Amino acid sequence: MTTDLVETEPAVALTPKTTGMPRRARRPERAAHIAVLPGDGIGPEVTAEAVQVLRAVGERFEHAFSLDEALVGGCAIDRTGNPLPPDTLALCRSADAVLLGAVGGPKWDDPSAPVRPEQGLLALRKALGLYANIRPVAPHPALADVSPLKPERLQGVDLVVVRELTGGIYFGRKRKGARRGGGEYAADLCTYTTREVERVVRVAAALAARRRGRLTSVDKANVLETSRLWRRVTERVVRAEFPEVTLDHLLVDACAMRLIQSPSSCDVIITENMFGDILTDEASVLAGSMGLLPSASLGAPGRGARRRGLYEPIHGSAPDIAGKGVANPLGAILSVAMLLRHSLGLADEALAVERAVSGVLHDGWATPDVHSKDRNRVTTRELGAEIADRVRRAG
Repeated sequence: MTTDLVETEPAVALTPKTTGMPRRARRPERAAHIAVLPGDGIGPEVTAEAVQVLRAVGERFEHAFSLDEALVGGCAIDRTGNPLPPDTLALCRSADAVLLGAVGGPKWDDPSAPVRPEQGLLALRKALGLYANIRPVAPHPALADVSPLKPERLQGVDLVVVRELTGGIYFGRKRKGARRGGGEYAADLCTYTTREVERVVRVAAALAARRRGRLTSVDKANVLETSRLWRRVTERVVRAEFPEVTLDHLLVDACAMRLIQSPSSCDVIITENMFGDILTDEASVLAGSMGLLPSASLGAPGRGARRRGLYEPIHGSAPDIAGKGVANPLGAILSVAMLLRHSLGLADEALAVERAVSGVLHDGWATPDVHSKDRNRVTTRELGAEIADRVRRAG
């Protein structure tokens, strides 16, 4: 099998497993270099807790992590006029992995502004060649009452959305101007190539093969030419290279409905950039809060198990709660687990983080977004400190 990403990819663990932890910590071949981009809004708060947990992993397993912080997004615009300063990009290119908080906020929300925070994130993904975004969604049983869906509808939900990240309408040619008869026009070109579809489909199909063997490709093939290409390429790749995987196709509107009506029927979903952006935000409500979910944006593999990736919680900058100590850091902390697994090849260390998160949820620790009368309401820092302490005690 010839692949861009699959050959050296460690298994993607979405929920804690029961394999034992090592009795003796092993030292990495070299210190792992991680770029930390806190960003805007609550980004610095949740990133601080994620870094605390990462340092706890280093202490428990005797690993050396070299962390360097840099500007991105709105704060970078304010300081440098650029949402992705050259120094930040250089740091990220030299790092083994990038840990990101969030970007954006009302201060920079004018869609007509020539420079916007989101441009920095898009440019970073493009520059690092990060074409596959992986977003796991597995609601924790202790938070079933937080989701807007009935608890019985959440039983058995364990899915992953794989989103193509560097093509489609977000990166296509853009035009605007005045019409001769009055008014304006605007156009955004959606473009995909065979190679762009092949490489991300291989990521998703390999993931499905390690899970329940079901892959759902989402498109709009009844309307869009890019979706018809997407469907043809997906069918060819899966049939030829992943015969053990069952493939089905869904139109994007039907998939949006399925995620609400029968989310447990979904295993791995593969889709293009804009559809993935929308569907992953919808899927996040299954867990009860966007603050709970991590993501990994991956490129082609490097040497051994190491692969550069960008890791971030799926939530936004939430400026309305910034500085209040109420932001949920779990999405950022679970992003650290994905970083350990995918970019550093440290599966046991990732498992220790996931177990610690699962443990605090089981024991009723909760930030306000998932708080109820049966849970212990804590601050962002208190929750991060508890998880870091549990990682240090992992055995």
